[in-house]
Amino acid sequence: MIRQKASPRKMAKRPMTAAEAKANRFQRTAHAKINLCLHVTGRRSDGYHKLDSLVGFAAFGDLISIEPSEADVLEIKGHFSAALGGQLPEQNLVIKARDWLRARHEQSGSNTALAKISLDKQLPIASGIGGGSADAAATLATLARIWQTPADWLEESASIAAELGADVPMCLHQSPLRVTGIGDDIALWHHVPLLPCIIINPGTPVSTPAVFAELASRDNDPLNGMPPSFSSVGELADWLVKQTRNDLQTAAQKLCPGIVDCISALERTNALLARMSGSGASCFGLYESIEAAQLAASTIAQVQPQWFVKATAILPSPPQRDEDYETWVESMKLVRSLH
Repeated sequence: MIRQKASPRKMAKRPMTAAEAKANRFQRTAHAKINLCLHVTGRRSDGYHKLDSLVGFAAFGDLISIEPSEADVLEIKGHFSAALGGQLPEQNLVIKARDWLRARHEQSGSNTALAKISLDKQLPIASGIGGGSADAAATLATLARIWQTPADWLEESASIAAELGADVPMCLHQSPLRVTGIGDDIALWHHVPLLPCIIINPGTPVSTPAVFAELASRDNDPLNGMPPSFSSVGELADWLVKQTRNDLQTAAQKLCPGIVDCISALERTNALLARMSGSGASCFGLYESIEAAQLAASTIAQVQPQWFVKATAILPSPPQRDEDYETWVESMKLVRSLH
């Protein structure tokens, strides 16, 4: 367990009872970000790459817990906490997110309480599923509730992207998106069903800059408009296979051959779609049902016990029509039963 104190300031208040502490503790899942496709469409003069991506968020992720404290503290625990052991406090995206939001409050003349933030790190590091960005987004959203932050502050996508990273604005949404530009041009993607899936990672961190450096082409075709509506995971997966790609996958495989092994393992379990997410090395497979995903995960974990393997589901779009509401409710009940 890693504990980082980022501020020596104290709050003048009596210690809370255990019941009060529990009542004042806020928790939020930092959902893993899955790039269902990722088209690299150009490069700006400042070095940022232009992208066109369809993004979903898995039910599984890190866990952020925040409660009142006598000093600002970040506590890091969980399966992958050791990977952050050598990180300076000012490098941690959770602390950077907290400080960004606090600075906005100070600029407006409003006060913010000191807080203990606990990060339960369950996602692999540097793995293409937005772990750090998701943690930052969950921190922003949770502190915004505690500090009563005006809602439009979290809509400042350009500022958040510039200060905290291009993936953070999209991670605030936690529902299917089409993301363009450098990641801060965001459009909601409607009519996406629950997508049973597994996430696997061979245990090798991959550097995003190194992957982009290996790209053979940076000027590729974007998506042809917003995708159509889909009634099933099979229909969506078939469309993704035929119409989309991840332009980073070939480059990433050169740096991490384990990605090829992951894709092969997914294909052997009859995944409807097997693809790398983001810049890797994490890969995902889509399946017809939660039961099929769980069986596939169990099969792969038995053969590759050293890999990260997790059966989960990508969250569906919120309902846009009355007739979609009942299906959405049942999907969310299933999601809550998964983890």
